[in-house]
Amino acid sequence: MKQTFCELFAGVGGFRLGLEESGWDCAFSNQYEPATKVQHASDIYMTHFGEANHANCDIAKLSVNDIPDHTLLVGGFPCQDYSVAKPLLYSEGIEGKKGVLWWEIVKIIENKRPPFILLENVNRLLVSPVNARGRDFAVILSCLEWFGYIVEWRVINAADYGFPQRRKRVFIMAYQPFRDGLVANLNTITDGILGQAFPCNVVADKHSYYIGTEKIGGEGMEKDFATYIHSVSEAWDKMAHRVSPFKDAGAFYSGVMYTATTEPVYDNRKLKQTLGDVLANEQDVPEEFFINNLDKWEYLKGAKKEPRISRYNGYEYVYQEGAVAFPDALDRPSRTIITGEGGMSPSRNKHVVQTPSGRYRRLMPIELERLNGFPDNWTQLNEVSDTKRAFIMGNALVVGLVEQIGYVLSKVIGERSNVNKLTTTSV
Repeated sequence: MKQTFCELFAGVGGFRLGLEESGWDCAFSNQYEPATKVQHASDIYMTHFGEANHANCDIAKLSVNDIPDHTLLVGGFPCQDYSVAKPLLYSEGIEGKKGVLWWEIVKIIENKRPPFILLENVNRLLVSPVNARGRDFAVILSCLEWFGYIVEWRVINAADYGFPQRRKRVFIMAYQPFRDGLVANLNTITDGILGQAFPCNVVADKHSYYIGTEKIGGEGMEKDFATYIHSVSEAWDKMAHRVSPFKDAGAFYSGVMYTATTEPVYDNRKLKQTLGDVLANEQDVPEEFFINNLDKWEYLKGAKKEPRISRYNGYEYVYQEGAVAFPDALDRPSRTIITGEGGMSPSRNKHVVQTPSGRYRRLMPIELERLNGFPDNWTQLNEVSDTKRAFIMGNALVVGLVEQIGYVLSKVIGERSNVNKLTTTSV
């Protein structure tokens, strides 16, 4: 099987960097930011990878006929409202709320049926929305299951596997059963593709859970995709879960979800990177990154218990929050990079480090790139400001995680005869 991938919501190419490093070839990519006229991320992407087979356009306006067949579909799609207001029976599937980009992914899956799918999102996807915990993820799982995929998911903290940033994201790995009898159950959590890429132990909360309704064949069963997905969404809204049934890892197939809480298994003899490992020499840091108004930073990062007045109703209340490490520790992985990391204004969430000379400073874009595993100055273009570069890194993923998954996928494809490690007896 040829190892090609299609990269959606490509950003500046994090998936592509990781997959090409592990032996994959890019067949197509798409990146478009609707909220801005200047397409900085796409410009950076094309600077490094060229314009061939890249589309800088709204994915909703992209024809599936323009996308070549591929082995693996990847994307870090936005976390939005996945509720299905009503079934719309039309040739390309269903439509949820306007602008929800998940349905564009579904449209491509429906038409291209790639053997493998790898998606990345913030881990709150497993618990949203507030009034029906887990519904959004149940809709996503049901969509993938409808098209015949076994699905694994896992919340992975990059720092647990030696990377220099504490960044938790949920990875969703879906694949067509590539031999008779391939099933999913609790053992898939440790023995499946994600379990091979990032070893773990199941430690608590083991259970199975039935999602949705029967779908094809038989009296009273759902007969089309739109009606089925609508029924899942509607049923979840009625159940109104206060706690999501989805734990940090799981597997799903044929309507049954297996899930559990896990702990990472990492060989301590391997390299464990820290924030200090990515820092530039002090003499190479421009003066604008050093902090002068230290008192404002100390206040924002310090513990607070103070009376405040609500701007909504005028009532007085006590605002309380704990302290944030200040400066950030250099001997451990960094906190999660956020989109507001750039800019000179004081902030509770931005990283601040202390230099060997005792001065305090913010992180430079090149250091944020290193925390995500990108090559130095990957986002550096004349028209891209340092603040925008930081924003882009706040939206990016950790490249090394994708690289590791790419290696495991290559092994699975190349050793089909030995893929029985993905199949275990039911529990």
